[in-house]
Amino acid sequence: MSDRKETVGGDSVFREPSYARFWLARVCATLSFQMAAVAVGWQVYALTHSTMALGMVGLVQFLPMLLLTLVVGHVADRFNRKTIISICQMVESSTLTLLAVSSYLHRLHPAGIYCAVAAIGAARAFEGPSTQALVPGLVENAKVPQAISWFASATQTASIVGPALGGLLYIFGAHVPYGLCACLYATAAVLSSTIVPKRRNAGRGTVTARSIFSGIHHIRGHKNILGAISLDLFVVLLGGATALLPAFARDILHTGPWGLGLLRLAPAVGALSNSIFLAHHPIRARAGRRMFLAVITFGVATIAFGLSRNFLLSMAILCVLGAADVTSVVVRSSLVQLETPDEMRGRVSAVNSLFIGTSNQLGQFESGITASWFGVIPATVLGGVGSIVVAMIWIVMFPGLRRLESIAGPAASEKVEVAK
Repeated sequence: MSDRKETVGGDSVFREPSYARFWLARVCATLSFQMAAVAVGWQVYALTHSTMALGMVGLVQFLPMLLLTLVVGHVADRFNRKTIISICQMVESSTLTLLAVSSYLHRLHPAGIYCAVAAIGAARAFEGPSTQALVPGLVENAKVPQAISWFASATQTASIVGPALGGLLYIFGAHVPYGLCACLYATAAVLSSTIVPKRRNAGRGTVTARSIFSGIHHIRGHKNILGAISLDLFVVLLGGATALLPAFARDILHTGPWGLGLLRLAPAVGALSNSIFLAHHPIRARAGRRMFLAVITFGVATIAFGLSRNFLLSMAILCVLGAADVTSVVVRSSLVQLETPDEMRGRVSAVNSLFIGTSNQLGQFESGITASWFGVIPATVLGGVGSIVVAMIWIVMFPGLRRLESIAGPAASEKVEVAK
């Protein structure tokens, strides 16, 4: 009972009006992105019948993030973060409106979808670091882990509803989910524009070569941060079973777009359950060990999913996979935000977003290639095995991360001087 009061009573992060609006905007934006992902995945696979084409969707999302990483970090540190987020969400809304109209007129081809996905990827390249860096500015430092857990729950809540709703609405035509996505992104943009941070970050310092790369230097100088985000990078890069869900849904589990929607929401169900648990019961001990255990569980679940032929069993396995993944997300995000000065959070978050984008979007491309070489099932199983092997290697390479106890605040032993 006392735990419940801690999060919804006087100490609740939702007592901060700006955080509440930020959280709701995150739900709308993620709901839109998840619905669009289902529509894009099914439409591309229906048009091409190619796992390589599915992989290309990930690649065209990743390339803008790769090319813009150093730029977006400085933008997030020198300009108003809520304004950046709002502008990016309006760009995403406009792009999805074009997809909706083109689909309705039956004038949309794979090349057009790739261009739209690239535009959304470019907008998300700016939106991601600004969003991550904004969170600590909305609440006190002591509440940051709780705020990040609820931030994760917003993502997972939308990830539950979005895929199922996207798959259902696709039955009426691709233009229907695209149109709703455009409206949701517009709503998120309006909500984001009303956020009032506790701390402002406008225009700090002169842009130099040293300051441009300071985000990379900061991460390199903090072994725990480097270990956590690189672990997530390689594990998700190898174990990206969700990238192949359209192929699993259509060719192995023999379902339609509604089945794809249910498969995509299954990891979010597990992740939401665990993120809410972590919001009520923050990780206060053995954070490193819990993270490594979660990563190994993620790998085992990936292998099990690749071998499953039963739709309900596959959904249950994906729930476990999502629950394991969110533990790593909370540990990594808390470390990055709490051990980074506010004036550098944009640059550090940009590098972190590149790692996340590499593991997700480039992982989707990697999964598409390996599936085209070895087949969907062998590629998934090999990815799960690779995730477990990477976790074992990282346990040895980053002993400090393995021994990490708490993520409630900065680690005194990790302080280093970083160029501003």
